[in-house]
This record gives sequence, structure tokens and C-alpha cells, in this order.
Amino acid sequence: MEDRELRTLNHLMYMEYYTGGNAGLFMKMKQLVYSFQSPFQRIDIFEHPEFGMVLVLDGITMFTEADEFMYHEMLVHVPLFTHPNPKRVLIIGGGDGGSLREVLKHPSVEEAILCEVDPYVIDAAKLHLKEMSVELDNPKASIFNENGADFVRKNKDYFDVIIVDSTDPTAGEGGHLFTKEFYSNCYKALRKDGIFCAETEDPFYDKGWVAIAYNRISSVFPISKMYTGFMTTYPSGMWTYTIGSKELDPLEDYDEERVLDFGAPLRYYNTEIHRASFALPTFLKELTGQF
Repeated sequence: MEDRELRTLNHLMYMEYYTGGNAGLFMKMKQLVYSFQSPFQRIDIFEHPEFGMVLVLDGITMFTEADEFMYHEMLVHVPLFTHPNPKRVLIIGGGDGGSLREVLKHPSVEEAILCEVDPYVIDAAKLHLKEMSVELDNPKASIFNENGADFVRKNKDYFDVIIVDSTDPTAGEGGHLFTKEFYSNCYKALRKDGIFCAETEDPFYDKGWVAIAYNRISSVFPISKMYTGFMTTYPSGMWTYTIGSKELDPLEDYDEERVLDFGAPLRYYNTEIHRASFALPTFLKELTGQF
């Protein structure tokens, strides 16, 4: 009976192929929880024996419950702790709710807008990703199901912080969020001390996109800096983010006391990580032309 139970557990496998198709990630599936082809992408949620719930879009791992805090804390708290008083925050993408959860940990935030093109991702998160979607019904949050590139174009001089929690540029609607036009419209949508931050892929399998994203962002924002963090189930385990600002520097204008006095729980981000994350390895400086 024990051998039969083991076979039942092991016969379901998930495979993700990284860019190029010659390497990837595999995980055992305890059970497939949700699978749906929306008008925009294939949405799958399965349970892993150790990592908990796993969200997959178009065959690409978006997160596992075990490590998502690494990504979401670095994407959100670096820009929000750089801004002295973030009140209006726009999240583009992020329909699972993870970035929204982190944004609303900041008591200064009065309005958080989540612009997610695919309403089915939000519906699936509410049903099956309880830890992620906990703030989707928060009265401070507004949800718009629109293309993020179109949405940001309609706003001018409004947001304190814009966070781009996108899918990969080669999947679904993600490519619209890696163009210079999109970054320029984000600049216009920010207030004079506004801050932009985007995930900008991994520097090993997708180094071409890392360079493209950084160079396009830095051509728009007068202050642009890349930083990195660990993300164990993302390609290479190393992830990049790029912050763009009109006048605030994420190192020179960063107030550590706000972090030390922060009341909400943080599992990855801290003051040492904030500063250390901007120290780039030589190969990444060369890749992005920062030498």
C-alpha cells in the first residue's frame, strides 16, 4: 500500500523550460487545483508537497508559497521606503495579490490601484491563494482589469510610486510593459518626486531582456539603478529589479529609521539588504553598460 501511495504522488510532474529550452525546473505535483485557459493566458495552480501552492501562467512559474516573499518584498519595499511619504501607489500586473499585500503594509498608503489585465487571475487567487490575496478586497484597493500600458497612459502627475509586477516579456501581455513608450508614460504619470520600480528578469537565461529593460528605463528616468535579490524558484535563482526616479536616490535619500520602526512583518527585506542589493557583480555591470 505504501509503494502504491508513493507512485500516486510521484506520477504528476510539472516542467518549466527556461529561455532557450535547454534547461528548466521540475516539481512534483501533489494535486492540480485549478486549470483554465483565459482569453489572455493559461492559468494553472497546483499544490507542491513542500512549497505549497504554485501559480503558473503560460507554463512559467510566477511563485510558490514557500519563497514568494523574497520577490514581493524586494519589488515593493525598496521603492516604498525610498519615497518619504507614499500615498498613491499603482501596481501593474500582480493579479495574485502579493505586491498589493506588501504595499498595504505601509500605513501612509491611502490609495492602491491594481491594474491586472486578466480578471481570471484575480478570481483564481481569491479562491485558491488565500495568503496572497488577503488584501484584494481592502477598501484602500481599487482593481482595474485593463492593459497596464493603456491604463498608465491615461494618468498624469498622479502617483507617488508605480510598481510593475509583470509576466515575462515573452509571455502573454508582458511585452507591452518593457517598451520605452511604456516607461515614458509611467514617468508622466508620476508626481515630481515619484518613483518607478519594475522586475527586470534574470541575468543568466534572459540577459538580453535585462539589458534592454535597464537601458530603456535609464533613458527615461534621470536616476536609474538596478538591484538584485535571491528568488529560489526563478531562473538562475538571482533576480533583477530596476528603480527609476525623478529626483530621489534609493541610497542617498533612504531613511533607515522608517524600516526600523516598521510595524508589519518582513521576512527578507531589511536595512542591510536594501543597501547591499545595489552592489552589482561585475558581469551585471558589463551587461547593462554601467562600466
